[in-house]
Amino acid sequence: METGSPGGAETAAVAPVWSGLPPGLLRMRRLLLVVWLGLAAVGVGLLLGLLVGPAWAAFALLPVAGVAWGWVLLARNWRSWRYAERADDLLISRGVLWREETVVPYGRMQLVEVTSGPVERYFGLAGVQLHTAAAATDATIPGLEPAEAERLRDRLTALGEARSAGL
Repeated sequence: METGSPGGAETAAVAPVWSGLPPGLLRMRRLLLVVWLGLAAVGVGLLLGLLVGPAWAAFALLPVAGVAWGWVLLARNWRSWRYAERADDLLISRGVLWREETVVPYGRMQLVEVTSGPVERYFGLAGVQLHTAAAATDATIPGLEPAEAERLRDRLTALGEARSAGL
């Protein structure tokens, strides 16, 4: 005996539509990597070259190798971040080696804020911070375009008020 809906079509859960982070976040993080490790390379090279000897200045290549390694790792990390708005909750997925998926029900949200530091503002980026009653479920979506961050904040706030009205 077959089970299911008439005509053999089974009702399946709709897969979430995932949105990735904009490429501006990757550009910002790579620039910060180059600036900080570039300064470290110059500092190590000058310090060791002047105090110990010119041959020791070759250790300045270590931060340069760090730039090359970090360049690749930042791209992998950036690609791993994504979020999806579903009917009852927001999904946030991230991580390369250790995948982490956070589910934040709209009715449990207490505060949704848009944050943007000076470097993020320079690159035209903003982050969305979600606060819930449980501190462990607070979630962040970094590096969104400001218009998308504000749209997401307004939508999440409206859905949170509608879902929590029955509590």
